[in-house]
Amino acid sequence: MIPKYTSKSIKEWLKRENLRVMTWPSHSPDKNLIEMLWEDLKQAAHARNPSNSGEMSWRPAYRSSKFRNVYGKASSREECYEGVPITRNVHDNHFCAINPKFLAVVTESSGGGSFLVIPIYKTGRVDPHHPKVCGHQGSVLDIKWNPFRDNIIASCSEDCTVRIWEIPDGGLRRNMTEALLVFTGHSRKVGLIEWHPTCSGILFSAGYDGKILLWNLEEAKVVKMFDSHSDVILCMSFNTDGSLLATSCKDKKLRIMDARSGRVLQEADCKRHRVGRVVFLGNTKRVLTTGVSQWNTRQVALWDQEDLSVPISEEEIDGLSGLLFPFYDADTHMLYLAGKGDGNIRYYEVSPEKPYLQYLMEFSSPAPQKGLGMMPKRGMDVGECEVFRFYKLVTMKGLVEPISMIVPRRAEKFQDDIYPMTAGTEPALTAEEWLSGINKGPILISLKENYKRPNPAGPKSAKRERRALAIKGLDLLENVSSKTDNEFLRMFYRQQDELKRLQKELGDKDERIRQLELELHNLKNVTH
Repeated sequence: MIPKYTSKSIKEWLKRENLRVMTWPSHSPDKNLIEMLWEDLKQAAHARNPSNSGEMSWRPAYRSSKFRNVYGKASSREECYEGVPITRNVHDNHFCAINPKFLAVVTESSGGGSFLVIPIYKTGRVDPHHPKVCGHQGSVLDIKWNPFRDNIIASCSEDCTVRIWEIPDGGLRRNMTEALLVFTGHSRKVGLIEWHPTCSGILFSAGYDGKILLWNLEEAKVVKMFDSHSDVILCMSFNTDGSLLATSCKDKKLRIMDARSGRVLQEADCKRHRVGRVVFLGNTKRVLTTGVSQWNTRQVALWDQEDLSVPISEEEIDGLSGLLFPFYDADTHMLYLAGKGDGNIRYYEVSPEKPYLQYLMEFSSPAPQKGLGMMPKRGMDVGECEVFRFYKLVTMKGLVEPISMIVPRRAEKFQDDIYPMTAGTEPALTAEEWLSGINKGPILISLKENYKRPNPAGPKSAKRERRALAIKGLDLLENVSSKTDNEFLRMFYRQQDELKRLQKELGDKDERIRQLELELHNLKNVTH
């Protein structure tokens, strides 16, 4: 609807916004044109809404938001992970998993599947002979860290198995081939796994056989099999308390099921919007899907979880062909969209009212992404006002690049308006309690204890204070007053690498000296 603005309301708005209006001379031909356009606009507005004869107050075209100016910051080369042999498998997944202790990446391998586990602080170039987790007989298709135990990771593979692994605190020292648990139950390869968000010891797996299996790790057995899908399952997503499971399937249907029984509560036939990925939007009782429209354009759709008969809204994104991955942050109500093979990440603010998706900004980079991992909120740098962090896989460079989403403000104190209580590492329920029918939301924690006040003097002052001894770019006497444990460990590993390099160089020179001494001895024998 076109509102009827009067000249008085326009002038009042201009005055409030401190805008200056240029006046046209009476002899100017543009003046008549402007007046004619203004009269046409008023007549059109009156024809659309003749009952509205009063003045309307000015309403801005955007909604006020503390996240309007969030920007993406790519990490420096020293903070990236280089030389990672990222898998070239074409399965539509992220192929990486991150928590505050470890980075795990599925790697290219022959004769079975494997993945790499690196301590999160050990950035830089990865040793080509770095130990791997390599117990699968087929390619690894998905990996997920346990949300309550940072050393436990699950993996699934083309060998039709799901395996549970325990990683030592310092990382792997040798190849790991023996898993804690091995689950067999699928008749075809297993493409997806998901941990339950609030209870310990419950894992879901989805295979190419169209079945979802519910595993109880405490008893090491399958509890339930869901067989309501007629084709390959593309995506699984839990609601906040884990009572509902949303799935997208290759049969072009979106389903919302009871997570315990597998009973389908809602089902949508998505012929106009072919669903690829699905995600619950926190406690809003809404579901968001990404997919392709009937015109082969990438599309986002918003649904009411209690009525999937028709989407609440649909929005076309672009005409590219890569799968669109959605990431939702329930703490900030921000949605991130990243396409497979794209170099950009779009982000929006989700609202319960129209417009449901408010576009904020876009982070762009030239390198295409194969997949993206996300750090849990408890791993954020609170002092830098970081609200989200991606780990971008760049296959052609063998690179894993952290990308931080930052709210631009001075963090003189803990910013509780952008860091509400968030999910912690303590499970709300045991597997037995959840299977008995109890539902509970996650146990929340505050991130205030993670806050460290930034140096008010700034980086230049810090550089003046430090008089470092550098050997080929290695700072041996770094200012340690503001270092975290992870930074100390990073320094330790950098110094270890430098010591190895110096030892090798010293050994090469010793060998050269021995060769020269032998040649000199031979020359002396010849002369005598």
